[in-house]
Amino acid sequence: MAQLRDASVEAARVAAEFVREKARDRLGLDVREKQAADFVSEVDTGAETRIRDVLSSLVPGAAVVGEELSPTASMAGETVFVVDPLDGTTNFLHGFPAYAVSIAALTDGEIAAAVVLNIPGGELYTATRGGGAWRDGARIRVSGVDTPRRALIGTGFPFKQLEFVERYLGQFERITRAQAGIRRAGSAALDLAWVASGQFDGFWESRLAPWDIAAGILLVREAGGRVTDFTGHDIAPAHTPVVASNGVLHEWLLRSLQ
Repeated sequence: MAQLRDASVEAARVAAEFVREKARDRLGLDVREKQAADFVSEVDTGAETRIRDVLSSLVPGAAVVGEELSPTASMAGETVFVVDPLDGTTNFLHGFPAYAVSIAALTDGEIAAAVVLNIPGGELYTATRGGGAWRDGARIRVSGVDTPRRALIGTGFPFKQLEFVERYLGQFERITRAQAGIRRAGSAALDLAWVASGQFDGFWESRLAPWDIAAGILLVREAGGRVTDFTGHDIAPAHTPVVASNGVLHEWLLRSLQ
């Protein structure tokens, strides 16, 4: 698992440097709309290509499922990397400093290693199954906050799935009425890393993709937290609703989301 983590770290660093270089001329980038309010730029595809090159060199024969170049590829296999080369594309395009590279390594369907690299901030979050979660080489743990009034909760707006808006507004109201703070940063990979490090006490979003959450799932769990769907069932990387927390607040979050 350490080999898979280290390969993921190297790939993430190469991609992040490419993204930083392109950020100097972000207003001149070629950008297209994949679907309503879902943008992709030449930076996304270029970063994913560089990740693939590094991983194929360091872990020959491994498969790669990537948001931009192979989103429908199978995650079944002995070793599969699940990659989001630029989580937070809209943030990047606007110069808003919350976007990341997210890479998870799966072995026989189980998440074995995870890397989330905060590109603007430089923080590197890593985890291996059974080996704990780390930020820049220091062990991280979820928070001990045990009451909503002291909690800071991350979220993502359902702007790509408008059918979820009414339900989301009800969830937002219930959490707000509990006097919890709510933040929307725009990168689920970072949101989950921040739950793992105790900067957020919880997080929810109506629907995310495998590459959005694969690394974050392991980070949160290895930091002592919980990650489930809205019914409280453990999740694997998939297209799914996501609830993550420090564990203590999980049942309250689940009740608030019903």
